[in-house]
Amino acid sequence: MSFIKIIFSKEFAKHLGIVVLAGILTIVLVFWGLNLYTRHGEGFETPDFTGLTEQQFKNLVEKNELRYDIIDSVYIDDAPPGIVVEQTPAAGDLIKKNRKIFFTINSWTSEKVQAPDVIDYSVRNARVLLESFGLKVGNLIYVPSEYTNLVLGQHYKGKPIEPGTPLEKGSSIDLIVGKGLSNQTTAVPDLTGLTHEEAKESSQNLSLNIGACIYDSTVVSKEDTLNAFVWKQRPESLPGNQLRLGASIDIWLSTDSSYIMPDSVVTDTIETEIYEDLPDDDDQFDNEEEKFF
Repeated sequence: MSFIKIIFSKEFAKHLGIVVLAGILTIVLVFWGLNLYTRHGEGFETPDFTGLTEQQFKNLVEKNELRYDIIDSVYIDDAPPGIVVEQTPAAGDLIKKNRKIFFTINSWTSEKVQAPDVIDYSVRNARVLLESFGLKVGNLIYVPSEYTNLVLGQHYKGKPIEPGTPLEKGSSIDLIVGKGLSNQTTAVPDLTGLTHEEAKESSQNLSLNIGACIYDSTVVSKEDTLNAFVWKQRPESLPGNQLRLGASIDIWLSTDSSYIMPDSVVTDTIETEIYEDLPDDDDQFDNEEEKFF
């Protein structure tokens, strides 16, 4: 029997039909099995775990038949320790049961940094170096020295600190600074309108310190403390006022802008009110003319 006759025979058509049907059935069964295995259409939105502690999100994870793993921690100063700050998948993403959620939480302990060596640096360069490490300049303690404005030592909480010592990020380091061999003085800066940090930096640029910080009743929160501005200082910034290097300036802070409102604004307001009460010139002339006649 020739090949062409075999192809067009009833027996060949029968077997071909069986193969095609078997293939179709296999494909249907595969897709049905995949849908069953992956639970297609049964997804739900990922809950928002942000701001929850492990004890809190653990119950929510179990309730939704999920799993979790804490993969990292970061330190955020103004956030409660132990709370979720990031999650994968993100809140609102479609997931299925038994999915693992990965969490990044806020560290329970402050981030540590190593104290740098700022000895033999100028005060300005020492500040830049400390800030690059996440640290701050505390007080400037001036001592007699042949080198002016050169850092001669670094202290933490009143004691010398060695370079490389672990410190909490944001800590302040006091600098021992040379003031030369004379009683050198500097002009008192005008700190009005500056925040505490700005006033501190401005003073330190002139080799001065910020002394007492007095906040008024408008400052009630941490955010207010950051936004409060200087409205009064002692000593004042007046022509001829001088302070020795390392001296302190006391400042008063508030969030009430009326404390530093220019006098011209008040004067203009008063003058406007006075002129509004005066009669119009034309009206006054008409009244006088009527009286004359």
